[in-house]
Amino acid sequence: MHDPRFIYKCTDCGKEFSTSEVMYLCPACSRQNTANAPLFGVLGILYDYDHIKKTTPEFDDLKRNNFASLLPIRNIENLPSLRVGNTPLYSSVRPDGKPLPFRVHLKDDSQNPTWSFKDRASALVSAYAMENKLDTIVTASTGNAGSSIAGICASQNQKAVVIVPEKAPVAKLTQIIMYGATIVPIKGTYDEAFDLSIKATGEFGWYNRNTAYNPLTVEGKKTVSFEIFEQLQFKVPERIFVPVGDGVIIAAVYKGFEDLLKLNMFDSMPVVVAVQAEGSDNLVRNLNSEYFRIIQSVTVADSISVDVPRNFHMARKFIHKYEGEAITVSDEEIIAASSVLSKSTGLFAEPAGAAAFAGLLSYIQDGKIGDDSDNVVLLTGSGLKDLKPLTTKLSIPQAVDPSIENLKKLRI
Repeated sequence: MHDPRFIYKCTDCGKEFSTSEVMYLCPACSRQNTANAPLFGVLGILYDYDHIKKTTPEFDDLKRNNFASLLPIRNIENLPSLRVGNTPLYSSVRPDGKPLPFRVHLKDDSQNPTWSFKDRASALVSAYAMENKLDTIVTASTGNAGSSIAGICASQNQKAVVIVPEKAPVAKLTQIIMYGATIVPIKGTYDEAFDLSIKATGEFGWYNRNTAYNPLTVEGKKTVSFEIFEQLQFKVPERIFVPVGDGVIIAAVYKGFEDLLKLNMFDSMPVVVAVQAEGSDNLVRNLNSEYFRIIQSVTVADSISVDVPRNFHMARKFIHKYEGEAITVSDEEIIAASSVLSKSTGLFAEPAGAAAFAGLLSYIQDGKIGDDSDNVVLLTGSGLKDLKPLTTKLSIPQAVDPSIENLKKLRI
């Protein structure tokens, strides 16, 4: 039986669907899809906002029910028992140690169970699968989504199949294996893993977690916006810096704030800044292009290294609709930002998360941050997820004999 609280709506043609069946893409628009191209027919999820305003008119009412009225599952008890979300927002950040004329807030999603932002999506996908008796969940991943669904499924006694490029970071592959998921490394790219997982869904009937392809991934990730709004004392920040790969996180940030906007919680949207690595800028570079042009991604920021941003069309529509901004940062800037972040805040983010911080630093350098404004940076994963990019920058001193004399020589 269909849950009447929500409907699916195609991002491209606008057609609406009310169904109790599993839906991934709009049947009509998805016929346009070809290999090596962003997905057409990506579905958004809409709720009965008028009813929600009548029954839960205040933010506290929404939170008291764990935002159940804004999630596409029947029972929030089906969410994993692991603590997903409710991650800290650290304020009073001083990147160079000096006071700033504005405020910087760091949303640290490395505190999720598998140490990445992806747990927000995996938790909702898992709950939906449980409600609909879908036993096996498959995903393509460069590592974080895979380790996330593997960990969440382990906590829910579900099966996970994770298809990854063979060159994915060892730490993330280790997580997937330790959580007991079936891992399938392929001799190919993330995009090839993505396509294979969709074929497996059709062949074996597995439930597919792929970002963009599964509309619940945006709905799970949007909860970060609810938390930011509350943690800033029910204010909307001036800017939010978001690391961008396939375009799902940035769409989710927009969707969360848009849900609250439709409930009259505030009057205007934040400026969301899409931050991409220069070597993987396929979304940012095509924002104003009539035709989508691909370059092969080469960047140290593995989690946002995507040749084909599958959620490109939805992300671009949000960015244009709400006058978002975009910036690219070099790998050198990402590594430098990671160092500044760690040394000035005690937070160690993986390169993808550090990319968003690099975007903030670039805005500061160019004088683009308004005085007395609130600015949020999403740190989407732990630095321990991917150590390889940092090894060339590390200089570990040689061991010395354990004596006071040797400590004196160090001039600490």
